[in-house]
Amino acid sequence: MTDGPFAETKEFLAGLYIVECDTIEQAAAYARRHPGASFGSIEIRPIGDFDLG
Repeated sequence: MTDGPFAETKEFLAGLYIVECDTIEQAAAYARRHPGASFGSIEIRPIGDFDLG
């Protein structure tokens, strides 16, 4: 019995955080402090410069 025609996967997207950092190293430091980092994985992606001024 299944609950639908869904792809079987072991990955789970728990959330998305957007943080403003000056460097990728600073972003990695924030990621290491996240509670999910101890049992899962965290992906860091630069999303662009939002300087609208």
